[in-house]
Amino acid sequence: MHGALRWMSLAAASSMALIGCASGPSGSSNPMTFFVTSVGPGKGGDLGGLAGADAHCQTLATAAGAGAREWRAYLSTQSPMWNQPGAVDARDRIGKGPWRNAKGVVIARDLDELHSAANNITKDTALDERGNSVNGRTDKPNKHDILTGSRPDGTAFAGRPNPDMTCGNWTKGGKDGSAMTGHHDRGSAVVTSWGTSWNSSHPTVGCDMESIRSTGGEGLFYCFAVK
Repeated sequence: MHGALRWMSLAAASSMALIGCASGPSGSSNPMTFFVTSVGPGKGGDLGGLAGADAHCQTLATAAGAGAREWRAYLSTQSPMWNQPGAVDARDRIGKGPWRNAKGVVIARDLDELHSAANNITKDTALDERGNSVNGRTDKPNKHDILTGSRPDGTAFAGRPNPDMTCGNWTKGGKDGSAMTGHHDRGSAVVTSWGTSWNSSHPTVGCDMESIRSTGGEGLFYCFAVK
């Protein structure tokens, strides 16, 4: 009897060890460290600031089985004035990489590659947290305008008197203001470097959902796991 119990205990311990090895250091077998949000908070450019956007990333990642990691939204903010400190660069918020989508495909190995022509962000790889494709320019409805508030190198725009490029640092959800977007599908009616940029293509015409949708967006943004 005691021998049988001892054997059962050893078997259970072995099974737990195998599960631990399969799950990896994060405690999850989900390889994902990058995704496009499947939905936004629903208030247009009002994401509740950077903290609210980060929390949204964390909530979606948790529901997808990748909540053991720390998630950050790829968003920049602007300083009050062009010559004042206080801006936050999106590239400084997301760790050092590498980053993989929900299917384990590497989209960039590090920050330099992410912000170069060598990155692997396309409609086929810029998946949501469930591993689903996000509608592009030729789909209906078009959702390819992804909020970033960033320049091509992942840094912030200057503050006033320059235009608002972050919907009031992600607190505005009305007609006032605008936000820079990128095209996750790299699609554009004009084949230019800015038209096909994943993170800095063109601004919205307002911060409410109606305005964001009018140019091909749904208030979605990128989420990256910090390592």
